[in-house]
Amino acid sequence: MNKNIVLLLILGLLASCKEEKSMKVSLETSEGDIVIQLYEDTPKHSENFLKLVKNGYYDGVIFHRVIEGFMIQSGDPDSKNPVPDGHYGRGGPDYKIPAEILPNHYHKKGVLAAARNNNPAKESSGSQFYIVQGNVIDIEDLKALEENKKAVNSDFKFSEEAVKSYTATGGAPHLDGDYTVFGEVIEGLDVVDKIALTETRPDDRPVKDIFIKKATIVKTK
Repeated sequence: MNKNIVLLLILGLLASCKEEKSMKVSLETSEGDIVIQLYEDTPKHSENFLKLVKNGYYDGVIFHRVIEGFMIQSGDPDSKNPVPDGHYGRGGPDYKIPAEILPNHYHKKGVLAAARNNNPAKESSGSQFYIVQGNVIDIEDLKALEENKKAVNSDFKFSEEAVKSYTATGGAPHLDGDYTVFGEVIEGLDVVDKIALTETRPDDRPVKDIFIKKATIVKTK
């Protein structure tokens, strides 16, 4: 057989055997498991999240900020081995991620989004994230919020899909256009609700610490 043909066959075999990159992550928490599907059109955030998961960055951190009817937040490496009177939420790697705020990704219930400090470029924290629990929004309240947002950005408008989602299952529409949404929960939304309902201190930290025991990349089949 021609050597070139053999080489092409070998290359084709290697390509077919190459493992597809998984975009799913499982968070094993002390309240149950949450599986997240990362978005491909937010590559900077999704790839950074996968890198941190692979390196064990999230193993042992707590949900340091929990607000019922809003969201649950985690990803502060300083919260590993937490002390009872500790206040967390400022830790992370020494870099930020450029914003990837897209109109097709909005703050419906169950989405994964990047936390950030107050900066004009809306750059995200290198590691901290939140998962939206949210509340069902009345259509008139949603219209009023849209008008308020138009005062800052005249092009802002909730899509029909977003309106249906916010008025049916809920979310946090006031965050749209300001924070990068880069994934969503596909399994374990009941666990998100359970965490959101936990008793918290005045600083929104749960009275009983809730841990991400281990974060893993879900292998492709």
